[in-house]
Amino acid sequence: RLPAPMKLRDAPSACPALWRCLPCPPAELRLDLVLSSGQTFRWWESSPGAWTGVLGGRVWTLRQERDRLWYTVYGEEEEDGCPAGAAKPDGAETDRILRDYFQLDVGLPALYRAWGAADPLFHKVAADFPGEVAPWGHGDGQGTCSASPHRVPLAGVRVLRQDPVECLLSFICTSNNHISRITSMIERLCRAFGRHLCHLDARPFHAFPSLSALAGADAEARLRALGFGYRAKFVSGTARAVAEGLGAEGLHQLRTVPYTEARRVLCALPGVGTKVADCVCLMALDKAEAVPVDTHVWRIARQRYGMALGGRSLSPRAHQEIGKDRAEPSHGTHRDSAPSAGAHPLSAGDFFRGLWGPRAGWAQAV
Repeated sequence: RLPAPMKLRDAPSACPALWRCLPCPPAELRLDLVLSSGQTFRWWESSPGAWTGVLGGRVWTLRQERDRLWYTVYGEEEEDGCPAGAAKPDGAETDRILRDYFQLDVGLPALYRAWGAADPLFHKVAADFPGEVAPWGHGDGQGTCSASPHRVPLAGVRVLRQDPVECLLSFICTSNNHISRITSMIERLCRAFGRHLCHLDARPFHAFPSLSALAGADAEARLRALGFGYRAKFVSGTARAVAEGLGAEGLHQLRTVPYTEARRVLCALPGVGTKVADCVCLMALDKAEAVPVDTHVWRIARQRYGMALGGRSLSPRAHQEIGKDRAEPSHGTHRDSAPSAGAHPLSAGDFFRGLWGPRAGWAQAV
């Protein structure tokens, strides 16, 4: 029998003893931009300014107020939104989980300054993009808070550090897809295959499925019934390949190998191409230099930076040229102006990494 639904806590005033906070100014993190950007598909704006989702097998609600990141973690047995004698999660542990997930040890303002100094186009885009943290719920979907007349430099966009298994299997679902549909697919996946965690009001929450759950003999058929289409065989096939090969621990260990090796291993899995591999490398495997390239990024590289990539479409060769790690040390992140890749077509392979430096994937996320 499932426990009775709990009440959503959308602000620290709701059962204050169950909320904790971390120092975190908006220049370092913008929940509204990061959690809705398509890096992850497990968060939902449960009320204006409050984001509820699943992280590390637990259900959380997050909220930013001034220079604080507030959070609450839901237990398995609660009454009226407060615990019924159940032990609260260890505060030091949950602090660590959040700091790790948002990679709060990486300071953003210094990176933004370096990227802006290296790349005039980045400087202009970041300065022109309205990034005011002002009345929640009044944005236009592009980071603009229309209720505020002020325009300040965009800040707080950072790359998440996700669980490699969840990130890999989620991004297999992103091909030829859009964020709202992907989010719906991942929700169905978790409800069908994941462990039930709790109900908040009338909404159920489930953990992301284990590899074994998605590697079962009937998994592909069940995924097709859930509307996954051709992706069903790739999700179940990759879950099976990882379970029978590297294992979840081996996938985590790819964090310790060079980017090119991690990318090679991922691209050998069913349904994993270069873009999905780069997304997983960047968002789960600590490869901050990985730059996922799709047609949008490719078009920017050609039109705005004048890259001489050859051809009129994003071929595998062009993808390799943009993302391949051949950066020349002298390029760095402190150029006075953007290099002219059109004048040096052979340097196209290291263009973004040479322009933005070792965290080129973070710069591209902005």
